[in-house]
Amino acid sequence: MNAVSKVAFIGLGAMGFPMAAHLQRSGFDTTVYNRTTSKATEWVAQHGGSMASSPRKAAINSDYVFICVGADRDVRDVVNGPSGVLEGMRAGSVLIDHTTASADLARELGQICSEKSIGFLDAPVSGGQAGAENGNLTIMCGGDAAVFHNSRSALQSYSQQCTLIGPTGSGQLTKMVNQICIAGLIQGLSEGLEFGRRSGLDLELVLETISKGAAGSWQMENRARTMTKDEFDFGFAVDWMRKDLGIVFSEATRTGSPLPITKMVDELYKKVQQRQGNRLDTSSLISLLRNYD
Repeated sequence: MNAVSKVAFIGLGAMGFPMAAHLQRSGFDTTVYNRTTSKATEWVAQHGGSMASSPRKAAINSDYVFICVGADRDVRDVVNGPSGVLEGMRAGSVLIDHTTASADLARELGQICSEKSIGFLDAPVSGGQAGAENGNLTIMCGGDAAVFHNSRSALQSYSQQCTLIGPTGSGQLTKMVNQICIAGLIQGLSEGLEFGRRSGLDLELVLETISKGAAGSWQMENRARTMTKDEFDFGFAVDWMRKDLGIVFSEATRTGSPLPITKMVDELYKKVQQRQGNRLDTSSLISLLRNYD
């Protein structure tokens, strides 16, 4: 498949709304679907393109269908059944799932798509809402090399890094690695910042210095200063992180992978939820250290 002319995007949340916009701005004829119709109406008013009344109708005649919803069950809802995208997709088209979901679901969808001669990529993303808005997400993909190659022009419209990791499911497994690393990084950053604050250090100078050394990370560059100000409204909520870590723990049970730090951090996020911090950004872990118990 050469140049893409028509695409569908299913799910216009904090990530999907700007991702679909990048596709439209990049010259793809984009049709959107969202469960809450008003969101799709708003998207079309801002970006052009068109909207559909069901996932199936959005997918009709599309070269590529993108999905970015909440969890495994939401993916199944928009893919399967008489109103699902697979009922509207034609042989030779490609389904790309950006949802952070299980590797088992990716393999399930890959098999179903293969039986219908439809390409499939599991392609979770990292970079948060800001990355989606700025078009510089990292996309980790699982699937067939030829399908990936033919999909890159569309994927690059909102990414700075787009990599095929391996066969179907590899994208989701890589996203699990990503979330494991982030959980530990945020807790370590939280403890370091609180230690520095209680020690009376100038945290701006501290961060300016250590961010250029071995402790430097995306989290430090993008979240440390807002963490010191107790600002936690950057899109990727604690509820979503715990959902993702639940997927991680299920896979870890299957592979026998020990995750002692990740389990500890998950319990800390549970405490944030118990303090009504469900929708706070994941960097809100530091709030637990203000009055540690």
